[in-house]
Amino acid sequence: MVSLAHKRYWIFDLDGTLTKPVHDFVHIRNELGLAPDTDILSAIALQPEEKRRTMLTHLDELERYYAAQAQPAEGAVELLTKLDKKGCCLGILTRNAHEFALLSLQAIGAADFFASKDILGRDEAKPKPSPEGINILLNQWAGDNEEAVMVGDFHFDLLSGRAASVTTVHVDMADRHWPEETDVRVKNLFELFYRLDE
Repeated sequence: MVSLAHKRYWIFDLDGTLTKPVHDFVHIRNELGLAPDTDILSAIALQPEEKRRTMLTHLDELERYYAAQAQPAEGAVELLTKLDKKGCCLGILTRNAHEFALLSLQAIGAADFFASKDILGRDEAKPKPSPEGINILLNQWAGDNEEAVMVGDFHFDLLSGRAASVTTVHVDMADRHWPEETDVRVKNLFELFYRLDE
């Protein structure tokens, strides 16, 4: 079993990990005129410049709407409080824009756990599954990847963690499993809270 007790650098996905899932990705793709199951950011990046700007503006409007509705996932504030008391460095790596990540954190009562520079959105780092955001945060903290953890609910979170050679934690509330990229699998953040003592 992978021990998490001595990990010092914790990087979290936001939507569906620290927050309850509220994003309706079917609706977002429909609004943007994208095919089902299309990776939204990759599809937008392929568009001509003018259309890309228009689509990103519309995506911002949709993200602002969902961010304001954010609710904390069960155990999120308790877990962050425990890690903060242990003196851990805490960061956010999200495919959302920084502005709306901060809005979501404020909505769930968790903004005070994160310095603004430690909240990386799609404009501060290449979107997951790229490991760039994890590497940026570890460089900012002068942290060691052997003491670092990437926590998320989706395959891209785990892929980015694996590519950065950090411990990966899958918060698997939807019973979707990617064992090749998962070091620790939990059903919710309360379970992860108690795993910190093992």
